Amino acid sequence: MTVRKYDAAKVEQAVRDLLAAVGEDPQREGLIETPARLGRSFAELLEGYREDPKEHLRRLFPVDHNDLILVKDIPFNSTCEHHLLPFFGHAHVGYIPKGKRVTGLSKLARLVDGYAHRLQVQERLTEQISQALWEVLDPLGVIVVLQAEHMCMTVRGVKKPGARTTTSAVRGVMQSSQVTRSEAMSLILSRD
Repeated sequence: MTVRKYDAAKVEQAVRDLLAAVGEDPQREGLIETPARLGRSFAELLEGYREDPKEHLRRLFPVDHNDLILVKDIPFNSTCEHHLLPFFGHAHVGYIPKGKRVTGLSKLARLVDGYAHRLQVQERLTEQISQALWEVLDPLGVIVVLQAEHMCMTVRGVKKPGARTTTSAVRGVMQSSQVTRSEAMSLILSRD
């Protein structure tokens, strides 16, 4: 994975140009600091480009566990690549380890953030998280479910606040065994 450089000066100039293009004066009092503010915001929102999220999974622990490990309700936010508006929700990330290859629970949350903090579509985000787990941990199975509200559907276009999109990606026994997948989905959907 190529780590990308963030060019704050170009972002700030682009924001000034955008403000002028919509008929605003980028030099007026309320807007003069907006390019720098938005530049810092985008640096934070898109910080996933400056890391390889798979690296979070490389530290493994020799734990003798061969059943589902599931972290539910991981809050995330991302930026829609089509409209540059946020989408946010919860990720549910699970895997069945093979042998003694278990990663730290916080690493799953960091993995989600690493891919979410990029220009994204929810479908690809779900696949990237699932594929990273599959490649790095070499588990028996993986399940990733994302539920999110998209501001591009809430504040513009169809204007449907509260509508949520659910995507899933499965690998290994989560794909081949209906029983295993159903058990995982039951745990994900349960409200403790």
